[in-house]
Amino acid sequence: MDASAATQSAPLNLPALLRPGRPLVMGVLNVTPDSFSDGGQFIESQTAIAHARQMVADGADILDIGAESTRPYGGMRPVSAADERARLAPVLGMAVKLGVPVSIDTLKASIAAWALDEGAAIVNDVWGLQRDQEMAPLVARRRVPVIVMHNRDEADPNIDIIADVVSFFARSLEIAAQAGISCDNIVIDPGIGFGKTPEQSITCIARLAEFKKFGLPILLGASRKKFINSVAPSQPQERIGGSLAAHLFGIENGAAIIRVHDVKETVQALRVHLAIRSAR
Repeated sequence: MDASAATQSAPLNLPALLRPGRPLVMGVLNVTPDSFSDGGQFIESQTAIAHARQMVADGADILDIGAESTRPYGGMRPVSAADERARLAPVLGMAVKLGVPVSIDTLKASIAAWALDEGAAIVNDVWGLQRDQEMAPLVARRRVPVIVMHNRDEADPNIDIIADVVSFFARSLEIAAQAGISCDNIVIDPGIGFGKTPEQSITCIARLAEFKKFGLPILLGASRKKFINSVAPSQPQERIGGSLAAHLFGIENGAAIIRVHDVKETVQALRVHLAIRSAR
């Protein structure tokens, strides 16, 4: 798909996509060899596409596809734009055809632009418009939703993490406003595990409601993160229970989107949670 074709389709209407009383489930698809959560399990394109199809069948509302591991606990290896695009190319177009919006998880405006041309509908910037100076202008031009995630180069256990996240969001929203990005197209994400100690990640979840002060949808991505291991020692694939606990707490405290690896289990938990809440 070329850029001219992409401009003919209407941008995703984020307010219409969000559903009061029922958070959206964003399924994670890492086409990387070094993801902390799945260790390159979906680097082969046919396996990745099959997994994307299964997540949609299991109830994912959004697919989030990334080809450069950000490895929130350190050890990430930078990937060139050419390599990132090569990993995405066999998968992205097929994922777009599965019937749910696709989010492109990338640090690079050039990759985001290419992915939008290929049919992606959302930009997920794990540096909150503050790393690549071309990202905010791109999002503004394309009029697409953007996820603004808090990040730090390294964790500092001595800082007030809530104040740091709030300050970061304020700066990101200033950049967005200067670029002309509509507030209706912004989602904020406190970045669980990114530039944070496990204790700070837990604090961000515990105090998630404080981020509602920005009046924007909140995304919570606690799935399989290391803070779970700090409470209940476990390998990433063994953290479904901890992930569900964090996400259920999150939706009770303002999360509008939850980003997960285990879609089927999460959808079941949300349905039961909603049934119980409705009965109450």
